[in-house]
Amino acid sequence: MAATDRAEIARQSYLAFAAGDRAFFETRLSDDLAFSSPPDPHLDRDGWFARCWPSAGTRQQFDFVRVVDAGDEVIVTYELRRPDASGGRNTEVLTFDNDDKIVRIEVYFGWDLLAPGSQPVGVLSS
Repeated sequence: MAATDRAEIARQSYLAFAAGDRAFFETRLSDDLAFSSPPDPHLDRDGWFARCWPSAGTRQQFDFVRVVDAGDEVIVTYELRRPDASGGRNTEVLTFDNDDKIVRIEVYFGWDLLAPGSQPVGVLSS
């Protein structure tokens, strides 16, 4: 697969996560996966499945703000919405190996998204 397809693999990974498609990740995650996020630094593949997979397939929706192919890395910023209308905006860096498997995931948390029609605390309405 050409490196130019890595951005599409990245997009597919979020859709597969939302759908609970574990088979996608069984084939697309490297055996040497390294995952890091602020609460979960340095998880391996088994750790990712134990910590992150229970949230998969819960009807969340990912809206892509940017997907940037940068050689071995794809940088993804997305807005996540959960069925309860909660959500957030995050950026992740996915690193691919020579077989186009995801070998590293770095998660950088952004901010919470407000439910439609709500107003942030401390903001005056006009």
